[in-house]
Amino acid sequence: MSVTITPSILSADFTRLGEEIGRIGNADWVHVDIMDGHFVPNLSFGPAIVEAARGVTDKPFDVHLMIEEPETWVERYAKAGADTIIFHVEAAADPHALVARIRELGARAAFSVKPKTPIEDYLDLAREADQVLVMSVEPGFGGQAFMPEQLSKVETLDRLRRAEGLDLTIEIDGGISADTIGQAAAAGVDSFVAGSAVYGAPDPNAAIDELRRLAEAARAR
Repeated sequence: MSVTITPSILSADFTRLGEEIGRIGNADWVHVDIMDGHFVPNLSFGPAIVEAARGVTDKPFDVHLMIEEPETWVERYAKAGADTIIFHVEAAADPHALVARIRELGARAAFSVKPKTPIEDYLDLAREADQVLVMSVEPGFGGQAFMPEQLSKVETLDRLRRAEGLDLTIEIDGGISADTIGQAAAAGVDSFVAGSAVYGAPDPNAAIDELRRLAEAARAR
């Protein structure tokens, strides 16, 4: 699979969100973090913001639901313009049914695991999903340090898809920068969520291009 650089607008200037999305024209996808203040100790966007942002770009929206009871919200986010909907297995009542429901709504179905959640418990679910997001920080806040030990989950997922020929995207979120993207790419990551590494750079598009170059170089070794 090709490398996908997916900037997180959680690190953008919310007062100029439309302009901020316009500053990442070289991105492949746009990552939108949804937080409810319950599943994670922070609040961010809701469906109305996703719908408004949908009007300023045609880039695919990678919508990460860090919320309780995600099954009650997926339809609203699909209607708002999410192309991929990611839920947390720790919050879902029936993860298998939720993957099927997201697909019914016309979106790519994805799930995420927190750092302390064993990926081995969800390999059957990975066989059904379009994408798995491995959290390499504790979800809820941007700017945290990368947890390299989480790459063992990536390696497990990569072995699974290779052995069974799965069309599965492996994504990582948390602490991705020029210093860490190479090791994540070498482990088998396809999609890299980067917040401060992109929006904290003087030129976000140049930062995106450099992250892509480093990831592609690591995968080519």
